[in-house]
Amino acid sequence: MLTVLPIRYVADVAASRRFYEGLGLTYRADASVPVWAHLDAAAGGVGIHDAAVSKGRPPGTVELGFSTDERLDDVSAHLTAHGYEHTLVDEDFGRSIRVTDPDGVVLQIQEIDPETVRRSQSRL
Repeated sequence: MLTVLPIRYVADVAASRRFYEGLGLTYRADASVPVWAHLDAAAGGVGIHDAAVSKGRPPGTVELGFSTDERLDDVSAHLTAHGYEHTLVDEDFGRSIRVTDPDGVVLQIQEIDPETVRRSQSRL
């Protein structure tokens, strides 16, 4: 199942995390690293990403993303079966699929691996 997870690129992850927690979202330490905070809401969530390490996205940029509890290989097979071109990308939090919508906007579908997150946290 996919969950909508917009990604908000910010200048200060900690300050933005506090702001969104104050709105009522719940911080997920198991899916977060210093440059990324994953926050859940009752009907979705938001990812807060440090713009400084985001490969050119300025603070204030928002990207449409999804997280999944399915194996990313299964999601990839589904996309392939339906004719979607996409790429699998290794990330600091696990893996993601990048797929481009009809307007040329790249979307992410993320599979968060808690063990990969723990290894990334220990390196920082």
